[in-house]
Amino acid sequence: MNKLGRFVWLLVWLPALAATGCSGGSDGGDTQPLPPPTAEISKAEAFQFLNQATFGATEAEAERLIDIGYEAWIDDQLARSASLQLPYLQSLPRPGALFELQPDRSDIWFRNAIEGDDQLRQRVAFALSEILVISQLGALVNQTFGMADYYDLLAVNAFGNYRELLEQVTLHPAMGVYLSMLGNEKPNPALNIRPDENYARELMQLFLIGLVELNPDGTEKLDAEGRPIPTYDQSVIEGFAHVFTGWTYAGAAGFREAFPTRLNQVVPMELYPEFHDTGEKKLLGGTVLAAGRTGEQDLSDALDNVFQHPNVGPFIAIRLIQRLAASNPSPAYVERIARTFDDNGSGVRGDLGAVVKAILLDPEARPGIRGETDGKLKEPLLRFTQLYRAFDGASQSGRYRPLDIAYVLFGQGPLQSPSVFNFFSPFYAPPGEIRDAGLVAPELEIATEYQNTYVTNWFFYQVFLLNQDADTSGDFPTPDTVLIDYAAEVELAGDVDALVDSVAGKLLGGEISEALRQEIAGVVAGIPAEDDVVRAAETIYLVATSPEYAYQK
Repeated sequence: MNKLGRFVWLLVWLPALAATGCSGGSDGGDTQPLPPPTAEISKAEAFQFLNQATFGATEAEAERLIDIGYEAWIDDQLARSASLQLPYLQSLPRPGALFELQPDRSDIWFRNAIEGDDQLRQRVAFALSEILVISQLGALVNQTFGMADYYDLLAVNAFGNYRELLEQVTLHPAMGVYLSMLGNEKPNPALNIRPDENYARELMQLFLIGLVELNPDGTEKLDAEGRPIPTYDQSVIEGFAHVFTGWTYAGAAGFREAFPTRLNQVVPMELYPEFHDTGEKKLLGGTVLAAGRTGEQDLSDALDNVFQHPNVGPFIAIRLIQRLAASNPSPAYVERIARTFDDNGSGVRGDLGAVVKAILLDPEARPGIRGETDGKLKEPLLRFTQLYRAFDGASQSGRYRPLDIAYVLFGQGPLQSPSVFNFFSPFYAPPGEIRDAGLVAPELEIATEYQNTYVTNWFFYQVFLLNQDADTSGDFPTPDTVLIDYAAEVELAGDVDALVDSVAGKLLGGEISEALRQEIAGVVAGIPAEDDVVRAAETIYLVATSPEYAYQK
């Protein structure tokens, strides 16, 4: 099979795989937990868990997990401090414009994601960044320090309390700029000024409760006529918009004199009381904030009001399960996680550490008997980070280039979403079997023919050209170019079965179908034995672009 044929094979089978196996959960009819997995962890099970909890399973980490068990591994990760971005960026020479540091921000993200020992924290921070979205693609392009500090905020609070995280997100200048709360001022009819509603809408719709009322298991509540019940109306949006008035960059001489600096883009926004609306404000559930209160009081009580809404538990449960474990969790799975969000066992609401642990240890995360809708499609970015972790991807300089344009290469990159709605919608269902079955496959929204071609071509480029045999004496590869190392596979190239076993062990946890094995063996056998590097590269390429690798079980 030639390379074009293999790519066509990928395009044909990847959507088919998504229809049959990349969407997690049961049919929702069973409200009881599934049987727990066996106590002894196999290598394949270790890889399955680590691909949920890290930026890519490795054989070394799988062995460690097998030795200590799931819960001990999670507890160890919960205790690790966060790998940060801002201190690194601040240590670099200061350019004239901060947008020149965006490649460095991307670089330190990849370093932390691929090399950091706080893998679970970094993976959850990435999941949170796809819920509490900001992006460099717009007004934040020249606020690199602010963006790095925002991501650090997500990493530090990845296992903290969601209510506390919510307030820090609300007052962060990067979010203030991105969703135009920064500089939002009280109404002035004479000047035709009305409070901006952008942050108020997205706070409720995307960060906390969604558009319709939910049952504890994440299913929609219906009225007497069978229609979904809206969570809020325009009057509530306006109430929250008036709450979020009077805040802008800290330390300015006045509200309208506040401009971004390298210092104030990394500290919480400051309230300028004369620009805060002190009138009554309608919130959720009929709550009305009285007139004459301070902006700090309004903001705190408004966040409490929306945080206590019963939708928050199932809403956050669904989104974190989708990012970590399964595209289509059963209602029972969602309810178990939502109840953990509501009460961590010690009466605390919003404990993200407890929520993440519950998601990963739930029997449905890795069911003993797999169903047709278990798991999810790996995000393209995670397919590459796993490859780098498996084959020691590194550059001479220690940097990761040209991954600063990851959103072009993979359709996504760190804080590089095209909009506040993330790279893909949690509700996306491609037409055909998935949509007809009432399922979703969010990651397939960016699996366009164009993007699939780009991703597959980049795998080819990385594996065949950017490897341990690349000639680094000339102008290219540069010291910043990431090379992978599969010298061990080159040594095995004379034995096709051993070669396939080695690659499948590093990328699939040893769990490879007979059909894929035979397909690869047939291709590799047609390559002269003396072309050992090509044999090894072909094997890695075929596994890395296979549906079995793209499918996170």
